[in-house]
Amino acid sequence: MSVIIYRYDASPFSVKIDNILLLKNIPHEKVNVANMLPRPEITDLLGVTYRRIPILAIGNDIYCDTSLIASALERRFPHSNGYYGTLFPNKKHGGSPDTGLIKAFAKHWPDTVLFSLAPLHLPWEKFPPKFLQDRGSFRGSDTINVQAMVAGRGKSLSMLSTYLALIEEQLSDGREWLFDTELPSLADISVHFVYTWLKGFRGVESLFDARTFPKSLEWLARLSAYLGRLKQHRTQVPVITGKDAAARIAAATFEPYDVVGFDVLEGSRLGLKAGDRVSIAPDDSAKNFGTEGKLVALNKEEFVIETHGSAGIVRCHFPRIMFTAKVVSGAKL
Repeated sequence: MSVIIYRYDASPFSVKIDNILLLKNIPHEKVNVANMLPRPEITDLLGVTYRRIPILAIGNDIYCDTSLIASALERRFPHSNGYYGTLFPNKKHGGSPDTGLIKAFAKHWPDTVLFSLAPLHLPWEKFPPKFLQDRGSFRGSDTINVQAMVAGRGKSLSMLSTYLALIEEQLSDGREWLFDTELPSLADISVHFVYTWLKGFRGVESLFDARTFPKSLEWLARLSAYLGRLKQHRTQVPVITGKDAAARIAAATFEPYDVVGFDVLEGSRLGLKAGDRVSIAPDDSAKNFGTEGKLVALNKEEFVIETHGSAGIVRCHFPRIMFTAKVVSGAKL
């Protein structure tokens, strides 16, 4: 199965998935995309109008949102085969990993609560109007209110400090990783990418105080060093064009629909049936950028739709958590 990630270097969530692919030792290729719209290699060639980055293709299946990407990579490249790493290592002192709890933690705290505080510290005052308008549309407005962003930095920094204190408390018993696992887990990767991204901004230096958060800063450095060692043994990730990637994705096989299945009860709760034409979009940001397609699978974790781009048909997967699917036509496709 070929794995292709659509990403750009300045995207912190792209770095999160880079680190997950590294941790799991999954060979892959990448398509470098623009840091703002348009992205015709996704919207036109694949028919996917979801605008957040990264997205990741496994064969003909395209996964959106890093929470579902992580879950799909763990399921489709299992540690049990002896080659791939795992995002859910066993506990250090025995016992199986807290898989469900780690997934919930990663989605609802670092990805949602913690990360939402970080963008205020971007240098909004220096960005051109076109970029501000793009990020404004992402947030559902005409442009970014730069003054409001600047005014919110103090409170944001205070909350980031408060949350770092929780990490310090979690590490206070001397554990190596957040959930006391044998190796880094999805929880570690998910918190690490937020704070390491923040470290590159001006004005946040006081947050990273070794006297206040010694164990947290040691943990951040430890995970960075661990990932650095893994990178030393990895070959350079090949870069391919969007056109080549789309052609390969469209021609690839897809995972049978019955793997995800169609949960009729969940569908009835949502007012959805197999074959409905739906639009799926996030519940928080980029809500106005839904992706339309034929609903072919649905379970408690994900939606799957068929989308049509100029390259062909692809199967696009979205998480159930914090995403909504709405019927856009009563007719079956």
